[in-house]
Amino acid sequence: MKIQKLTKEAFQDVPHSKHNEQFIIDGLRNDNSLTISLVAEVEGKIVGHVAVSPVTISDGSLSWYGLGPISVVPEFQSNGIGTELMKCAIEKLKEKSANGCVLLGDPNYYDRFGFKAESGLVFSGVPQEYFQAILFGSRMPSGEVIYHKSFYNQGINIR
Repeated sequence: MKIQKLTKEAFQDVPHSKHNEQFIIDGLRNDNSLTISLVAEVEGKIVGHVAVSPVTISDGSLSWYGLGPISVVPEFQSNGIGTELMKCAIEKLKEKSANGCVLLGDPNYYDRFGFKAESGLVFSGVPQEYFQAILFGSRMPSGEVIYHKSFYNQGINIR
């Protein structure tokens, strides 16, 4: 599977990775919980992918999603492919009338898309500044965020 291979390649040298992000995507797809799956192609070769899946928030807020994993093969990183995948995923979420989206990642990168740490949203075990949200709806929820079981079934400790 091309997406599995590129995801594995994209994370192979990432120090905080458990190197099983490709299995998260497989789990989401197999459970019919992959809300958005977009690929980036260069000259007919798939070089990037972004996955989006529903999340549960303990306050009962609906239509919230988790973005990730997002992957770009190493030789195409720093060429704007990840940026385009992010922009497209956000636009697709808006088209689906999503209320918002959360992700884990470097705040220095994701703030350019409107993501920021929200003190009311909690993902246990993760430093607050790395767990970020973007609001599309009218109200920022407050509570614990739980990702799809595929994120946990792989023994992944997201940092």
